[in-house]
Amino acid sequence: MAKAWAISGVDLHLELAGHRVRAGLEAALREAVQTGRLAPGTRLPSSRTLAADLGIARNTVAEAYAQLGAEGWLTARQGSGTRVASTAVVSPGPAAGIRPPLGARAARYDLRPGSPDLSAFPRAGWLSAARKALSGAPSRALGYSDPRGRPELRTVLAAYLGRTRGVRVAPDRIVVCAGFTQGLALLCQVLPDVGVTKIAVEDYGQPHTAEALAASGLTPVMLGVDDGGAVLDKAHGAQAMLLTPAHQFPLGSVLSPRRRADAARWAAGSGGLIIEDDYDGEFRYDRQPVGALQALAPEHVIYAGTVSKTLAPGLRLGWLVLPERLTEAVASAKARSDAHTSSFEQLTLAEFITSGAYDRHVRRVRLAYRRRRDRLVAALATHAPGVRVTGIAAGLHAVAELGPGQREEQVVARAAARGVAIEGLGGYALREHTRGPALVIGYATPPEHGYTTALARLVAAIRDQ
Repeated sequence: MAKAWAISGVDLHLELAGHRVRAGLEAALREAVQTGRLAPGTRLPSSRTLAADLGIARNTVAEAYAQLGAEGWLTARQGSGTRVASTAVVSPGPAAGIRPPLGARAARYDLRPGSPDLSAFPRAGWLSAARKALSGAPSRALGYSDPRGRPELRTVLAAYLGRTRGVRVAPDRIVVCAGFTQGLALLCQVLPDVGVTKIAVEDYGQPHTAEALAASGLTPVMLGVDDGGAVLDKAHGAQAMLLTPAHQFPLGSVLSPRRRADAARWAAGSGGLIIEDDYDGEFRYDRQPVGALQALAPEHVIYAGTVSKTLAPGLRLGWLVLPERLTEAVASAKARSDAHTSSFEQLTLAEFITSGAYDRHVRRVRLAYRRRRDRLVAALATHAPGVRVTGIAAGLHAVAELGPGQREEQVVARAAARGVAIEGLGGYALREHTRGPALVIGYATPPEHGYTTALARLVAAIRDQ
């Protein structure tokens, strides 16, 4: 029967099969090198240590090391011990089943919406905040914590959201989560328990959001979108709405004051719920910031925000501001899913906001993104005057309505041939694509040094009919 052993020196599990100990050890080590579990250059335990761990004779280990050295799997040097040879051939894993991340494409210039300029991430400031947060944190802060999130971050977020977005919230009404997607998944677990079976969503938006709602058993009801935002009178018996009122995604319109008031009255009068996705609320250019809809009906609006656009999606930090009746249920759902967010990252963000570094960073990138938007608009006006650009008063993307005779898929293909990733508006239609051909251009994503070239190639793709 095979024996399982854990050896010291390297984190490696060996299976010694058969009755011939030396042969079994050689086979186990050879297999570990071949499969890459022991990488080239890895130092192995001394023969004395390994023999003691495995309960076998030291000479047996020494002879196995010598044999594998002769075969070229291992090398031994005086004072350096025994290591995996740098020339050892590692068998590649099977290619089948290995898939690129969702949305990944081989494109040199990425003009798809949804991501900020990752090269602008404030590394030095974040590291400084991390050092200060870690040095000042009590040891218990690094243990299992409240599923709602660290109290330090929830306290800071309550003050920040009240100051910058007009959100009315106390820290105990906030649940920290790993971004909007996780927050929505938690809500999908809770909403049916409060009588929600239908949820109204804007008919242009993220397809995976509508798919997640449908997969959870909720029935999506489509709302049209015009220049005044979502058309709310098409809710058709829905008990909840999912809206992007400050900057509709992807069309860019703002929910009008009248419709904001209507939405709040509908929720308060019917007992309904509104999920407010404030995905890029910090970025306003040509108008005054629009406050959160949540302030009009705090006990009926779930406010969702993240740092995915302001800092980086890889931080996996977001939050839900919840009505009292849902707070405990959402926190319990998060606890059951064991989907906790790193306490260390939460403490770092709390310090980053408290120090003022977050506000300074947002102001800095807001100016940079406004300049990029202006360059995009100018480039299209000069070189593709038939294109109409909309949805540009805020956010990190624009909608470019193509001229007569142009088709989205053809422009997307021509851009791809030039190394530019771009998406057509039709990809965001959750029902029939009823609008004219258009592109959704994310002007924040490319690093600054590549933005001019990205624009030039995009313009060429649009003009080349």
